[in-house]
Amino acid sequence: MASGLPSNPIKKIQLVRIAHVWYKHEDIEKAKKFALDFGFVDTAQVGKTTFYRGYGTEPFVLALEAADKNEFGGAAFVVESEEDLVHASKVLPKECRATEVHEMKDVPGGGKRVTFYDPVDGFPFHLVYGQTPVALEDPGFPMLKFNYPCEKNRGPNEFQRFKKRPAPVHKLGHFGMCVTNFAKCYEFYSSYFNFHPSELVHNDQGVDNTVFFRLNRGDELVDHHCFFFFEGPKMHVHHSSFETHDFDAQVLGHDWLRHQGYTNCWGVGRHVMGSQIFDYWFDPSGFIMEHYVDGDLLDMREPTHRTKAAPDNLHVWGKLLSRQCQPDRIVLIDSIGPEVPATFLQ
Repeated sequence: MASGLPSNPIKKIQLVRIAHVWYKHEDIEKAKKFALDFGFVDTAQVGKTTFYRGYGTEPFVLALEAADKNEFGGAAFVVESEEDLVHASKVLPKECRATEVHEMKDVPGGGKRVTFYDPVDGFPFHLVYGQTPVALEDPGFPMLKFNYPCEKNRGPNEFQRFKKRPAPVHKLGHFGMCVTNFAKCYEFYSSYFNFHPSELVHNDQGVDNTVFFRLNRGDELVDHHCFFFFEGPKMHVHHSSFETHDFDAQVLGHDWLRHQGYTNCWGVGRHVMGSQIFDYWFDPSGFIMEHYVDGDLLDMREPTHRTKAAPDNLHVWGKLLSRQCQPDRIVLIDSIGPEVPATFLQ
């Protein structure tokens, strides 16, 4: 049994959904402008931190903090009850340095929180409960009626017309990490929380090195993954992913970001695992942020899928648009695939 893990089964901390992420930025003004161009809505500023919401019901989905260095500040998950917060503060291994349950003062939505630190690599991880939801807003996009070759859904003289604008963010869908010890991280998160593997990816030797976790909510439909990680030489956040309204909104957002001068990382394309249509961008600090639409929803009837790492596992269509942009960051290598940035898996 790995160090820090219980010798006997324990009651798992029950997570309900992913809520928000924190980032720290040296150049906060550039980060704040990117957030607006990406489709977030500025909802509050408290001290050095600016909070952003989407058009969903979370009081905020992104927090940007002015800091001396660029740093990932952790993701937050809503737990099922305050008892789960208390349980987490007491049962997590000592190397997690879990805090006591505390009020989230001066934060949109309020609520209570426990923060712990990943026992392998030390990145922060937040558990929250009791935040006050906000009203669902209109994203400003219609539910489109598509005219298929043999099925026409739009009436006579109805048009599809759009305005150039950012892609409106609905919610935070998932985040991912590069970790230095996959096996230990997998054992920890699957032992203490109701994370369940939707996909496991292994290397040529059959050793798993990537997981896409969903939440075990029984018969409730949940996103294909809300947390993923893979093994690499140095711990870092990989990306955070935010749902937008639909494909038109996503591509309008893609064009908006391109015209604002930001650097596309990868996209637009369609993933295999999770099925999302993806669009990845570098923010001014070098963090990767994703717009996605049309992701899979699963319940616990769906088994875990295990596949060998291969270029075709990443995407079924789509190619790198910014081939000439920042060649020090984006390098095309055959081992990943001819149109996938090498840094995407580093």
